[in-house]
Amino acid sequence: MSSRLPQSTAREAPENLAILLREPFAAMTDRLLADLAARGHGAIRAPHAAVFEFLDDGGTRVSVLAERARVAKQSMAELVVALEEQGYVTREPDPDDGRAKLVRATARGREVFAIARALVAEVEAELVETMGARDVARLRALLVDLGEALAR
Repeated sequence: MSSRLPQSTAREAPENLAILLREPFAAMTDRLLADLAARGHGAIRAPHAAVFEFLDDGGTRVSVLAERARVAKQSMAELVVALEEQGYVTREPDPDDGRAKLVRATARGREVFAIARALVAEVEAELVETMGARDVARLRALLVDLGEALAR
């Protein structure tokens, strides 16, 4: 298991499912951040994923991004400001409500999406190579089933 995990007698063995799900996600996130940095996007940090992950193509209000990411509106606003300062997103007036603003990806932000999609495809191909296509397909099906079961 990851060296990020604290040494604690409160931990159970084997690890609970949440940790078993989190650690591969963290490993993929680390790999993506390293890849982004190598391609000139070193300003992107893990918390910024909360913006990119929940951004609609046509733009999204900060309040909606915060709700989707399950973070405080103020926290999301800070992430958006940081990404805006780096040129990854813009805030533009919402045509449906002049008081509101929509967060939209810039060309630089869309480049981050493209890099992430390519890396995820690369990682999945590596998993097929090491685990086998059948196991990867089964893992995907089990994760879908798990999501549906927990949503009930």
